[in-house]
Amino acid sequence: MALKPFRAPGARVALRAKPASRRFHGNAGEAEVILDISRLLSRAFHPTPTGIDRVEYVYARELLERMPDRLAFAAVHPAGGYYGRLKDGAVRQFLAFTAVRWRNAGATDSKEGRAAIIRHLIALRPRPVPRAQGPRVYLQVSPHHLDDQEQVGAILRAEGAKFVTLVHDVIPLSHPEFARPQGAAEHRKRLASVDSFASGIIGNSQATIDALAPHLKRGLEGRAVRVAHFGSDPVEPAGATGHKIPDRPYFIYISTIEPRKNHLLLLNVWRRLVEQMGNAAPVLVLVGRRGWENENVVDMLERGAILRGHVIEAGQASDSEMQALTRHARAMLMPSFVEGFGMPVVEALTAGVPVICSDIVAHREVGGGAPDYLDPLDGIGWMRAIRSYSREGSPERAAQMERIALWSPPTWRDYFDIVEDILAEVTVSVS
Repeated sequence: MALKPFRAPGARVALRAKPASRRFHGNAGEAEVILDISRLLSRAFHPTPTGIDRVEYVYARELLERMPDRLAFAAVHPAGGYYGRLKDGAVRQFLAFTAVRWRNAGATDSKEGRAAIIRHLIALRPRPVPRAQGPRVYLQVSPHHLDDQEQVGAILRAEGAKFVTLVHDVIPLSHPEFARPQGAAEHRKRLASVDSFASGIIGNSQATIDALAPHLKRGLEGRAVRVAHFGSDPVEPAGATGHKIPDRPYFIYISTIEPRKNHLLLLNVWRRLVEQMGNAAPVLVLVGRRGWENENVVDMLERGAILRGHVIEAGQASDSEMQALTRHARAMLMPSFVEGFGMPVVEALTAGVPVICSDIVAHREVGGGAPDYLDPLDGIGWMRAIRSYSREGSPERAAQMERIALWSPPTWRDYFDIVEDILAEVTVSVS
């Protein structure tokens, strides 16, 4: 079954139509909120989500719960690249389908599974933008199509809406050496769209907002700006996992394998641990796909004979598998050089699993006093901490467990209270 592109005449925004029959009629003090889910549609054929995918999904889920009568969905469709509104019923079905697929990665790899995705994408073809019944706020929480400033402007004009966006990080500009070759140029275009059009900006951390400000010609003044820390969903009950839980003490690292994530440090640490401890060495489980410019890391994974049986590359694990592997780990490791937020830190601590992470601003902001922090270049320090945490009765691990008991996790409820607050502020500026 082929997915035929939806084509709008002469433009990349579906033409306006007469007002559709909608539930929202411009109640006083409230705006219609249009949530863009282009990222989720564009990633429909990927078996497991990235962090940005998860965030866009949670926005759809939580806003449907909070404001169903004034929430609409829209997207730049992956077939044809045209923007338009999406049918609410089709979106709800797609979200339910996506949640099941993420919990059971690989279930849609079959011919039948791919056909199901295509049916969803056809049902989600863009439809004309209805005329506004009152103030509108267009909310985009991924970088999808923000590098096309002309299209962003056309969307906002078609909707007659103010623009609120979530900025995840500015790493391609602050640390271009960790980005793809064209990453800095692409991100500069995205931030130009934010600079030109955003009435409201949500940062996932104060570190992100602080790093963003120098890249905005108009600055942050005159805009609604909020910092909101991502929450974490409750840990699901233990279930079957496609990956066998190691029978020795093990550590887990959940991340795409890319240079800024500093996998090379861990692999060198593990080589030394195996040299010193032999088969008594702990196991390292790596969850995440291989990214770019990782020749040294890939060489060690594929040709480092000494690491076989001691380093397990689990790849793109399902949500159920990740939770099971995390739950039994001695600690979550996060040696990355730079982060906008650091979701695995929050998720591990929420699950009651210790975290050993790099001593960077974003990790300190979200982890507070709970984790053990180490310089991402301190290989000896990482090796000592891992050896200590791998032992039963480890005093360092026991001390962190006590700190975790006092740590207050960020919640999605608090997060979306902040989102509603910024939407209300932008709405007032519309009126």
